[in-house]
Parts: sequence; structure tokens; C-alpha cells
Amino acid sequence: MAEPNPELDPTHHPYRKKWWWRILYALGIFIERQSKWRFGLRLRRRFFYLVGGGAVASLIILLGLAKYSESPSFCHSCHIMEPYYQAWKGSKHNSVSCVTCHYPPGSPKTILWKKFQALSQVAKYVTRTYSSKPFAEVEDAACLQCHSTRLLEGKLTTARGILFDHKAHLTTTRRDRKLACTSCHAQMTVGNHMEVTWNTCYLCHFKGMKEGRDFHPIGGCLACHTLPDRNFKLGSMVDNHRDFSGKRGVDCMSCHQDVVQGTGDAPKDRCFTCHNQPEKLERISDIPFIHENHITKHNVACYHCHTELEHRVSTPGEKELAYDCSVCHLNQHLGQKDFYRGTGAKNVPAMPSPMYLANVDCVGCHINKTEAGPHAAFGGQTFKAPEEAACVRCHGKAYAGMTASAKGMIAEDLRELKSKWEAAREGLAASALPKTKKGALQKTLKDAEYNLDFIESVHAVHNIYYAAQILREVDRMLTSIGEQSKIPLADVSDRPIMSGGFCAVMCHQGVGVKVPPETVRYKGRTMPHLMHAQMMSCTKCHEFGSHKDVRIKFKEQDCQACHAL
Repeated sequence: MAEPNPELDPTHHPYRKKWWWRILYALGIFIERQSKWRFGLRLRRRFFYLVGGGAVASLIILLGLAKYSESPSFCHSCHIMEPYYQAWKGSKHNSVSCVTCHYPPGSPKTILWKKFQALSQVAKYVTRTYSSKPFAEVEDAACLQCHSTRLLEGKLTTARGILFDHKAHLTTTRRDRKLACTSCHAQMTVGNHMEVTWNTCYLCHFKGMKEGRDFHPIGGCLACHTLPDRNFKLGSMVDNHRDFSGKRGVDCMSCHQDVVQGTGDAPKDRCFTCHNQPEKLERISDIPFIHENHITKHNVACYHCHTELEHRVSTPGEKELAYDCSVCHLNQHLGQKDFYRGTGAKNVPAMPSPMYLANVDCVGCHINKTEAGPHAAFGGQTFKAPEEAACVRCHGKAYAGMTASAKGMIAEDLRELKSKWEAAREGLAASALPKTKKGALQKTLKDAEYNLDFIESVHAVHNIYYAAQILREVDRMLTSIGEQSKIPLADVSDRPIMSGGFCAVMCHQGVGVKVPPETVRYKGRTMPHLMHAQMMSCTKCHEFGSHKDVRIKFKEQDCQACHAL
């Protein structure tokens, strides 16, 4: 063996104290002894430089690849990550790299384990053994790197105006479950990456909190909402939430019974998305274990398992009454629902009640529980609407007695129209009209009978404006029958409900509105309005719709019947 070269001998070389140089030197001696080769001094030097340079270059490349593997561009190189990448790119977190959240702060051991998991995903992608729905856990510690623990102290108001307190949700158990950041911040859609998943809030606050007419969300409505202080207008009515719920203490559920849609159930089929082991599927009924294992330990978002709950206020015209009594009682209360929504009568246009447009549900007025109702025999309860309290609790004492007054007026109008209908029926039966014409009039008579029965069966106070329209249409039908068949029939158009006079007599006087006015201006002339109202029915000159919907229908020639203009 040749004498040691001072340039390579670790005892003489300038790098003799470097550990990597000792390894290279030992490797060269080992290769030389195990082979038949004998390196010259120059060749041996080049060998060591080549190996050393290759090792350094390899190390630099590996470090570069490791760094690149932590960039969002590398994550985006897998096509299955496209929706997640787009969600991140369009979100508020697009300046934060993926690994900042997905590699939680901790020991090097934790980082190495996450690296190994990431490399295994790359291997699965290359070998085409990957899942099309990758799943990742984001720990609370990763979130708190940027979002200070100060967020856990004190209440805040979100951009949607919702009152919220992180501390109460993260430092205590909710429904006996320990929540994580990703319990509420988990939704993955374009432009929304790890931001608030509002449906999770709805699921926790509303699931199982509604039974029959009782609805008691966790924390109540005012734990998340403040009462709106702005006036709102529905139809021709202007109201304010602070008057109803603030001053008079009216329950939100009186008008917003349908603010929650869905059940939030967790069907077993959803378990198959992630699990196929029988021993795991058998534990679906072990609710504490399921929540502890999925939420607390693995930060699984609620809607991986649960169906959605919606929370929103219906717009006027969209609302469907929350209670469908026909589930238990076939063909009962359906008429009341249709009448309240302003439908069901023949030849009368739809006219929803102003209360319906304001989202007032059945429970808003039916507040008195009685044990002697028709439901008692089946273990149920009947709730009646007290004529005084049902109106006063929302509208004030000025509305006391209006329900009873409306019932009385409607009953009087019905009696008059029934007598007129009976006279029309008898006269038509005795008439000698041609068969075709008589058949057409009998059909009109039958439609009038249907409308009278409809009014009587649905309790017309549920929608008095629609009741007035129906009664006017019945009177018009009967008057037309009398004119065509030469049958003398009574004129009952001046009755309070049909004439529209109920507005002034029943409502306006009670609440302090002075109607009708003494005089009005029409086409440049002053007309003695009150005098005319005392002489004739309001419907002689006006058409009435819903509240404040009054239109002039007369023409100047109509006035000439009494006046020479």
C-alpha cells in the first residue's frame, strides 16, 4: 500500500477535523482495500472531490425539494387538490402557506411525522392508490399561531351582526362535547377556506330544540341577535321589532316559527364515506364515543356526518305555515290555512292577510292552553286565541274588542246573504227561464253557496279583508241572478263588512284615526265626503282591497244620477 498522502491524510489535511472528511477518507481506503484497484495520488484526490461534491449537491437538492414540498404550488400539482387550492387562493388565508396550518407547531418529531404523512400521500398519488377526498386535521395550536389567544377573551360582533364569544365555546363543553376551531371554521368552498361554517352553529343551537309548538334554541334568540331598531314595512303597515318584542315581550316565535328548516340528523349511510369496518359501524349509537373520537380527537367537521339545518326568515309570499294539522287531522284546518293565505274562494283573487305577510304563525294568536279541547282524548292539547289578549299583547290596548266586533259583523253579513241566497234559490227554481240559461245561473248560485260555506267554516277573522272580498262577490253573484231572472232580491251592499265600512267603525275609531274626513279634494273640487258616507255605502264609490288599498271606481256620469254637473 502506498504511503499516505499528506493532502488526504486526516492527520495532515486542512479538513482533518471535519467529520465528513473522515468519512470520505475511510470510504476511499475501504474501496481501495476491497478492490484490485490502486489509486494514484492525483486520482485518489479527484475521487474524494467527486464524491464530496456529489454529496453536497445531493444534500442541496434534497433540501430544495423539501422546501418546495411545503409550498402551495407543490400541493396544487395533484389534481385532487384543485378544489382545496382554489378555496385557499380565493380566501383571506391566501397569504399563508398550507404547511403553516397543516404542520402544527411542536417538536421536530411532530414535524417529521407530518413529513412522512405527506410523502406517503405523494407515493399514493404516484401509484394511483389515493382517495379522491383527502382528509386533513388542523389543530387548534396551528390556528393560534396567528390568531392570538386574545380572541378567546370577550364578546365580539361578526360582520353579519351576530353576537359571539369564542371563550364560551372553546374553553367549556357544549352539549357535553369539547369543540375545536375547525368545529365552526371548516367550510371548503371557493372564496371560503377555513372561515365560519354557519350551519354548524345552527346544528348545535337548534337540533332537538323544537317539539310541537315549543321551540327553545340554546341561548335563546337574543343571545345571538339584537332587536332590529329600524322600522320595517309589510304591505301598507309600518312596524318596529322593539315595540313588539321589546316593550310588550312578544315571543319571536309568534312571527318566526319557520326560521329553522331541516332536522340535522346523522344518517348511517354517511359513515360509509370514511369507514367500512363492521366493528366501527356497530358503534354508531354510542353518541358520546362518536363525538369524542370525531370532534375532540380528530377535528372532524359536523357536516361530514349530519344533514344540514337552515336558518333564515321567510320573505312575504314565500312563507308556508309551520303547522300542518292535516298530518293528524285529515281535511281539518286546511280551510283556515288557505283562508289565512288568501286563497280558496271561487271567483275571488288571492289576498293574503297582512298578518300572514308579517310571518305571524298560528302560535302567534293561539296562546291559551285548554285541557278540554278535542285533542285531550289523545293526550294532546288545544290552544285557543283569546279575543282580547291575542290582539292586545302585540298591538296594545287600543285593539281590545276588535276580534269580537269582527265576528259579530261577519255573522250579521252572513245571515243577510244566506237569506238573499235562499230567496234566489226559490225564485230560480220557480222561474220559466230557458234550460241553458237557468243551468248557468244555478251554477253561479252553487258557487255563491260554496263561498258562504267557506266563510262560515274557516272563521273569517283570520283574514277579514279576504272575507269582505268574498262576501262582496257572493252579493254580486246573487244580485246578477236576480237581475237576469227577474227575481226581487234585497240590497245588502251597505252591510259593514261588504261595504268596507268596518275599517272606520271597527278599527279606525278604536285606534284614534279620524275617518271618514269631513271633505276631500277630487279633480280640483272640494267634496263633502262625510255627508256622502252617511248617505250611501262606501262601495258605491270605492273598491276595497287589503289594508289601505282603497281605489276610486266611480265616473263623473255616476255623480250625475244625483247631481247636475
